[in-house]
Amino acid sequence: MKTSLGSVAVRTDASQTDGRRARSETSRAKIVAAMLDLVGKGDIAPSAARVAETAGVGLRSVFRHFDDMDALYREMSQAIEAQVLPMTLKPLTGTTWRERLLEIIERRVLVFETILPFRISANIKRFQSEFLMQDYRRMLRLERTSLEAILPAHVRADIPLVDAINVPLSFQTWRLLRHDQELSIVDARAVVVRLVEAVLAQIPD
Repeated sequence: MKTSLGSVAVRTDASQTDGRRARSETSRAKIVAAMLDLVGKGDIAPSAARVAETAGVGLRSVFRHFDDMDALYREMSQAIEAQVLPMTLKPLTGTTWRERLLEIIERRVLVFETILPFRISANIKRFQSEFLMQDYRRMLRLERTSLEAILPAHVRADIPLVDAINVPLSFQTWRLLRHDQELSIVDARAVVVRLVEAVLAQIPD
């Protein structure tokens, strides 16, 4: 069976293209992993040189991939969501809405603490990124809707009251307590519980 030089050239070109694509994807994965590692360790705005060093790739490769920041942030967001999704999907076990509300506090402490450095990093960049701004707004909606889902109708009908409950349960409050005020996890949690309980004390059963 004869093989033409043309078909060999086509297969060679395809193989080279596949190889370049695989190397590009590997390089991109290394960059995303390096970003996650650096941000997770507290470097919330790592330089391209730092990312390149951690990823073990050339600086040019980082700049090439960083030209599409939204795609990179999207990959980082997907990796973080995959980590916290099991926490958020776990069913609440409280028999009353008040018990379930206190459960939400414990759950959000775990989730917010896990995502803390990444969300701080995203907040710095969200005014320069359409994806991060949309993701930020999506998170606000999720916080609100997950809270409203456990509240009885007479509480949901009082919008300022829902707002009063939602504020201490928000990521922004957790960031304020942990990052700005530098409270420990235990102390920050105690503040959130105190704030929520103060609101609950004003709500008749």
